[in-house]
Amino acid sequence: MPRENDVIVGLDIGTTKICAIIAELLDDGGLDIIGVGTSPSKGLRKGVVINIEVTVDSIKRALEEAELMAGVDVHSVFVGIAGGHIKGINSRGVIAVSSKSREITQKDVDRVIDAAKAVALPVDREVIHVLPQEFIVDGQGGIKEPLGMTGVRLESEVHIVTGAVTSAQNIIKCCNRAGLEVQDIVLQQLASSLSTLSSDEKDLGAVLVDIGGGTSDIAVFEEGSIWHTAVLAVGGDHLTNDIAIGLRTPMHEAEEIKKKHGCAVASLIEREEHIEVGGVGGRRSRTISRHMLCEIIRPRLEEIFSLVDREIRRAGFEETVVGGMVVTGGSSIMPGVPELAEEILTLPVRRGIPAGVAGLVDVVASPIYATAVGLVLYGSQNRHQRKFRRVTEGALFSRVTERMREWFGEFF
Repeated sequence: MPRENDVIVGLDIGTTKICAIIAELLDDGGLDIIGVGTSPSKGLRKGVVINIEVTVDSIKRALEEAELMAGVDVHSVFVGIAGGHIKGINSRGVIAVSSKSREITQKDVDRVIDAAKAVALPVDREVIHVLPQEFIVDGQGGIKEPLGMTGVRLESEVHIVTGAVTSAQNIIKCCNRAGLEVQDIVLQQLASSLSTLSSDEKDLGAVLVDIGGGTSDIAVFEEGSIWHTAVLAVGGDHLTNDIAIGLRTPMHEAEEIKKKHGCAVASLIEREEHIEVGGVGGRRSRTISRHMLCEIIRPRLEEIFSLVDREIRRAGFEETVVGGMVVTGGSSIMPGVPELAEEILTLPVRRGIPAGVAGLVDVVASPIYATAVGLVLYGSQNRHQRKFRRVTEGALFSRVTERMREWFGEFF
């Protein structure tokens, strides 16, 4: 049985499912997946908690399944966060190197990152990540690791990810009520990128699109770092809703039809293929052409990829994402999704399958586990940076008043 200190747990709290993955840290630094648990999610909408009790129950079920498989008890997790409240901005910080020898130390790096993240935020928002992009020493850019270099002036370019205080605290509260400590909150597209993007793609310039149930999350990489993040308020649930309305069938039937028979490109379907569709209110089921289903699905996927294309162009990265696009998340499993994305964005597109782990690889070899696998990979890289967070009575009020004091301090 693995020791508790060697166990890392990723908890993906999504709109349609909650997934828990337990990994064991090996002596060589690798990760073995030893437990996987999933549970339907009913307490979230567009990535935001709307019912705490239902969400807590779903977390417990997913965790119990993973614990039973792994044979360990879990007490702390790395949890993903997403939703329309997530915003990303780029910022720059500048400092003078402090040591007399002008050698850059870790203290200087910490100071310049602190300077970069000193941006004015509304009182209802908090910083989730500060992701360094590059360092500049005396005007020389493109530096990833400035430690030990000699210089007078040190600058940093960072990507700051912020989220709503209440949304983050509600996720933490759900985990706490399920008996879990939260080691860190991780942006979902950052987690997904760790498990699906290669270092070559990140260096060359690539786009990650994670099509979840309630939202589609975008991350643009260039020179190995994230330069842009965005969240689209459209996802797989909209496909299900379109099918339910278009075929006049209940939502649960529409979801099953989407998973079993959905296709984004009609040319991949045989002309004589037909599917059975259940009726509403006890009405008899009927048979329709699978081509008809494709005609319902395709416009919504075209909308998603057109919005992705518009976001890339709006951010000014259309010329730099030469490494193409990686599409992941549950809806990317559907046949024809990469082909349709290639057609709309005129970029090479592939489906993102989680990699970089051992153990139960065949179990997690699906885009639906991209975020959860990425969370344990993030945990293995940041396991010494313990950021345990527990929501207690009045903690949210204290966090907001703290932000107000910071805000007043910046201007008065």
